[in-house]
Amino acid sequence: MSRNYESLHDPNAEYTMRELSAETMGTTGTRGGDRNVEITDVQTTMVDGNFPWTLVRVYTDAGVVGTGEAYWGAGVPELIERMKPFVIGENPLDIDRLYEHLIQKMSGEGSVEGVTVTAISGIEVALHDLAGKILDVPAYQLLGGKYRDEMRVYCDCHTEDEADPEACADEAERVVDELGYDALKFDLDVPSGHEKDRANRHLRPGEIRHKAEIVEKVTERVKDKADVSFDCHWTFSGGSAKRLADAIEEYDVWWLEDPVPPENLEVQEEVTKNTVTPIAVGENRYRVTELRRLIENQAVDIVAPDLPKVGGMRETRKIADIANQYYVPVAMHNVASPVATMAAAHVGAAIPNSLAIEYHSYELGWWEDLVEESVIEDGYIEVPEEPGLGVTLDMDAVEDHMVEGETLFDEA
Repeated sequence: MSRNYESLHDPNAEYTMRELSAETMGTTGTRGGDRNVEITDVQTTMVDGNFPWTLVRVYTDAGVVGTGEAYWGAGVPELIERMKPFVIGENPLDIDRLYEHLIQKMSGEGSVEGVTVTAISGIEVALHDLAGKILDVPAYQLLGGKYRDEMRVYCDCHTEDEADPEACADEAERVVDELGYDALKFDLDVPSGHEKDRANRHLRPGEIRHKAEIVEKVTERVKDKADVSFDCHWTFSGGSAKRLADAIEEYDVWWLEDPVPPENLEVQEEVTKNTVTPIAVGENRYRVTELRRLIENQAVDIVAPDLPKVGGMRETRKIADIANQYYVPVAMHNVASPVATMAAAHVGAAIPNSLAIEYHSYELGWWEDLVEESVIEDGYIEVPEEPGLGVTLDMDAVEDHMVEGETLFDEA
């Protein structure tokens, strides 16, 4: 076993993480002005929203704190705790270097994809908030500036009976007319009453007719007042997905999302290239390396990375840059709290090919209470001009909604 490996796994090793950082990632020297800052701690807590959101705080010796969020999932807080020694003592302004540092040091624990990337994403988002505060600029400025002042939001809609086409149409009309959204999404992987065996991924004719009826009723009800997309959650076979996409081509579908399982790129490409219905894919792939193949093979019409899952803000920016070379728009998947939602808004503002950001919590009455600022107004997010992400956690709200057994951040 090498000395380096032992140091990575023994926090009491004489060979310090700071020495490891200098050896493997290069030294960075002393900064001028107020930029000579060191990370002193990283903390997490989980909030029980419509998903168990993992909030991340990165602390510094300058008293400045950055807030981020990792995609929900078992083991994320433990992985962030595991990575804490890798960033303590480092300068938080070196976002790219620290991101690659964490990817490298966690390579043996799965930093190619999955929950390890998600944990790194939470730290990376917090570093953007922290760097923006240190430099006194909004986070979008760290990404190259902005193309737009506000980001469009699409509302992920649900009904008590999601299989009832009329109920879906009623909810679409309500969300547009009463809540002010001009972009919506509904699920299509809902029971139709015609299923025989859902495990084989095959859609029978009655199932396709039922799903096409949902699409017809919703799109006809809202007409030009809203764009509407439909989510399949990786449920169908390639042949069934092509038949479904063909059946809804006549309607005004914004996109059909994740019609086939994510693992087989060739099947995804086949589906996308055999329909004029726009196909959106991306939330279940990790880092720019995986999404690059989707885009370069033209297996996707709209790419949908999930920022606190895919690798963070700069990784999402890299994905968008590749997508832009193929004239592919970006619609960010998002089931997060206001923290990662605002991080997505900053990225969306900074890229030319941004389409919209998902909002998955419209039925959760206290979602926006988690931060002190207003986030979504009439279906849009105004991109903040305050330093960092531009949102401030309301610690009383965080404490009120913490997952059982969690503890509040230690602000000391």
